[in-house]
Amino acid sequence: MNRPAVVSREEWLTARKSLLAEEKELTHRMDALAEKRRALPMVAIEKKYVFEGPAGEVELADLFEKRRQLIVYHMMWRWDLDAGCPSCAMFLDNVGHLAHLHAQDTSFAVVSRGPWETLNRYRERMGWTFPTYSSFGGDFNYDFHVTQDESVTPVEYNYRTKAELEAAGQSYFTDGEQPGTSVFWRDDDGSVFHTYSSYARGGDIHIGTHNFLDLTPLGRQKHVGEAVHHDRYDSPESHCH
Repeated sequence: MNRPAVVSREEWLTARKSLLAEEKELTHRMDALAEKRRALPMVAIEKKYVFEGPAGEVELADLFEKRRQLIVYHMMWRWDLDAGCPSCAMFLDNVGHLAHLHAQDTSFAVVSRGPWETLNRYRERMGWTFPTYSSFGGDFNYDFHVTQDESVTPVEYNYRTKAELEAAGQSYFTDGEQPGTSVFWRDDDGSVFHTYSSYARGGDIHIGTHNFLDLTPLGRQKHVGEAVHHDRYDSPESHCH
């Protein structure tokens, strides 16, 4: 454990002010980046995507719940666990009250390839109340590059081809389920557009637990290992799940 050095209040204040200058610089850069993100062009969604949810089959436009914007989190489905990915679960445990998004004309939904009945049982186990839908049997995951299967579509993740991923030492992104976040826009006539997607560590900024831990001396303690479902921390198998 790397315990911070003990210094006088004056020395601490000097170091803190120096770090504050860097934090402010980063904040301004993030504001500028967000402005560029908002200015990205968008692409019309012309394919019909069908999902299964509590009310049966719905289409992508239905996920907006009559709002103008939609944020979709692509939750990895762990077929070996018959449950969602624990890391994705940590992400989703950090989703706040949706009323704040709704007030900004924005909906949020989770989409996963888990078959609906199993996916819904998992959602109930996790205590989540946000809208959740199954994309099992459809093209949605493949078209948005969060399910990698060369027999269905060429491998692409985080805007890299299979060859680029392998060259970067990221062959683990070239097969199976992967996480991501996608954003969509809906016009008054019902037309839907894709405006943005982020993958891999692009989702870090949304994980409040990580952001809080980044304030502490121990940080995220990555040496502890993979994330664990919040109801499994005390179970014997927690270190392998």
